[in-house]
Amino acid sequence: METNAFHRHKLINSLMAQEAEKVVENAINLWDQLAIQVIAIVGEGGFNALYLRSVFLTQATFPWLAADSPMPQTDHRFTASKLNLEEQKPDQAREANCLLLITFTDILASLIGEELTSSILRSAWCNNASDSAGSELNND
Repeated sequence: METNAFHRHKLINSLMAQEAEKVVENAINLWDQLAIQVIAIVGEGGFNALYLRSVFLTQATFPWLAADSPMPQTDHRFTASKLNLEEQKPDQAREANCLLLITFTDILASLIGEELTSSILRSAWCNNASDSAGSELNND
């Protein structure tokens, strides 16, 4: 039996499988959508703590990732991350953002549970999800 974590990871990889020229734009869009949903539940401070922890853990693989605290203003929240991703080759940026999103959602799931995490991801991303990845998350 496949786990919810497997489905989350598959969804993230599917959502990040965009054209090379749109990798950074897509990455920041996914973070913006996710931030809105998570902040509604755990607040700005909770989101920032989860995000910073995720960046810290992901820096073991991608040391160039920004560790700056996300800005509270929606339009500037991920400025440092965007700049860091733009400096990388598209495949490297895609891989780093996938790992960062996976790390974030794994931590979130360990704190609030798989069911609520899946609900948050459906609310944030299912309009962007491919039919197969989105339906897998919906069936969990």
